[in-house]
Amino acid sequence: MTYFGELISIGVAFSWTATALLSELGSKRLGNLTLNVLRMSLTLLFSVILIWYATGSPLPPIGSAEACGWMFLSGIVGYVIGDFCLFQCYIIIGSRYGQLFMTLAPLAAALMAWFTLGQQMSTMSVTAMLITLSGIGISVLGRGERHRISLKLPLNGVLLAVGAALCQGVGLVLSKIGMDHYNTDSMPEWLIPFSANFIRCIAGIIGFSLMLYLRDGFKPLCEALHDHKGMTVATATTIFGPFVGVGFSLMAVQHTSAGIASTLMALTPIIIILPSYWLFKQKITWRTVLGAVISVFGVSLFFLG
Repeated sequence: MTYFGELISIGVAFSWTATALLSELGSKRLGNLTLNVLRMSLTLLFSVILIWYATGSPLPPIGSAEACGWMFLSGIVGYVIGDFCLFQCYIIIGSRYGQLFMTLAPLAAALMAWFTLGQQMSTMSVTAMLITLSGIGISVLGRGERHRISLKLPLNGVLLAVGAALCQGVGLVLSKIGMDHYNTDSMPEWLIPFSANFIRCIAGIIGFSLMLYLRDGFKPLCEALHDHKGMTVATATTIFGPFVGVGFSLMAVQHTSAGIASTLMALTPIIIILPSYWLFKQKITWRTVLGAVISVFGVSLFFLG
């Protein structure tokens, strides 16, 4: 089918838009930590079902100790720290602005790869970073008192969003390092990402459960299990996000170039503008639209340059 990979990539962008909106609803209803414990647990369950169906065994090939170590670290950075920051920023500044800041994630990944893997950054990559930052600035900065430039958003929400983007980018590089330690002779190549994500989910469950227990105990989790609407939101968030979203993003790069796929999947900050207005009555201004378009353009230069 012509443009199959491109169509999947656009579908992934819509899937991640749904994830962001559902995560904002779920975080406000169930709480950040409770939602993430449920989300990690459900992702692990769905992964077990998929792997069992595909291989006949509920447990994936684990790989070497080095692979497990890197994937566990990736889960702590990307899921526990990154998603905690992301879902908390959804509560403070909303999913629309949160997704806008997530355009920094590929840039964070490039910087991490530069430091750890020695991958050089081209002039186009640096230009793309500056353009992306400019787009974000146009959306979130405005004139305050005495015509000084000031943030239109709460500073703590902005810092959480930036932290989420940095952790997602760093976590991606850590995942790459971990998957490089897997032996393709012991498992099909397509199974490696799912096996790797299995370890990341275990790290996520341990990290979020510990944080929830230390802060509130497990009472909020028990209450959430009896909240039918909350569980529906948590399940939908899991399906659209770490399960289907990740799976189809991997399928997309099998049928088209990684640059094209990544650029199309980065359309989320633009797609989310109208649903955020309908669901949360977030005002749409020409600055937010222009900033989102410029940021996505910056990301496209980063991947296609």
